[in-house]
Amino acid sequence: MLCLCIVIATICLIIASILFFPTIKIGNHRISCYWVISLISAGILLIFRQVSLENIWNSFTANTSVNPLKILVLFISMTILSIFLDEIGFFRYIAVASAHKLKGSQMKLFFGFYALISILTIFTSNDIIILTFTPFICYYAKNTKINPIPYLVLEFVAANTWSMALIIGNPTNIYLASALHIDFLSYLKIMILPTIVAASISLLLLFLIFRKNLKKPMEEFTEEIKKPNLILLIIGLVHLFATTVLLAIASYIQFEMWIIAISFAGSLLLITTLYLVIRKERLTPIKLTLLRAPWSLIPFVLSMFVLVLSLNQQGITKTLEDLLLKLPPIYSYGIGGTIAANLINNIPMSVLFSNLLSNAPSTAIYASVIASNIAAFITPIGALAGIMWMKLLKTYDIKFSFKDFTLYGCIIGIPTLIGALSILYIF
Repeated sequence: MLCLCIVIATICLIIASILFFPTIKIGNHRISCYWVISLISAGILLIFRQVSLENIWNSFTANTSVNPLKILVLFISMTILSIFLDEIGFFRYIAVASAHKLKGSQMKLFFGFYALISILTIFTSNDIIILTFTPFICYYAKNTKINPIPYLVLEFVAANTWSMALIIGNPTNIYLASALHIDFLSYLKIMILPTIVAASISLLLLFLIFRKNLKKPMEEFTEEIKKPNLILLIIGLVHLFATTVLLAIASYIQFEMWIIAISFAGSLLLITTLYLVIRKERLTPIKLTLLRAPWSLIPFVLSMFVLVLSLNQQGITKTLEDLLLKLPPIYSYGIGGTIAANLINNIPMSVLFSNLLSNAPSTAIYASVIASNIAAFITPIGALAGIMWMKLLKTYDIKFSFKDFTLYGCIIGIPTLIGALSILYIF
């Protein structure tokens, strides 16, 4: 009972921190509260012997794909590849060039941006695309005198829908698929159809909601297209492409995905450093890439993993699993996962659900993946991307409240979730 009380208190405090005190200031630095709270809670569980140190050590040193350290290495390495492309101006270049091509009509711009964001998300990361395109959309809307809300909601929905397509699109995909030993191609074969259906439903709903706004005129966008450094761009794209291809065939060449990802991330940093040193240029792209990498996810995921281990050790996870298996698994895990993610965030939800799937059919795994992505629509708490996105909107003086987020999220997210789960159930 003590274990459950500590876990519930941790969840409540994390939600409260996200809403009311997201950061704390120590000297000249600001630290996110969510991972500090989870880390302290893990320590308390250890002190009160609700989880054994031996259990934690065995889990963190296990030579299996479920090892949270391997999963974190895979995710952060893939994120570094995407951040580097952003830092050298690739995503900005694509956004500005597309805006010039799609000028004159909000309708063309709306569907063009949707296609662009979707394609980039598939091969990079939903979080990176959201953090890159949000400032651009705010800037673009201000300069062309259009309402930014339709494009901001479109961006968020597109990124968190198409992130389901590949295993590398979201850290939750990586965690759940790795925990249940699903390789890159097996994942793609099952998830591509639910992703397409979810994208079709969400795009139709987006259009119906914002169609009146899209008929309004817009002023010309005049920002010049600035091309990124060609050599750095080639280095970045070659590394991203090679990593994606090798991840796709990892199970056939008997290489673990985390080894492939960290090797190419290290190669990217090394080759770029050598190039800049030879050219006698500053190492700014490297420094900024490393500074922007999501290092705070390490203590957060590891401490949440400890919380789940404590639930396992106390028998609580087994009770939850029995409850979910009493209902049709695709819907119980899909809907249950969506609710859980909006209570505790989708990364802790994925850590928890990886332990609730041992006796479930394989379709329940994919239902949990769908939930971990689409949960981001419902409330800002559903994913770290939502939390970061809301903070960005405040920076650019965009009025978009928690209530607005949830209203749009429920209208778009619930039909999208049911559609994706239903296709999974049928096929």
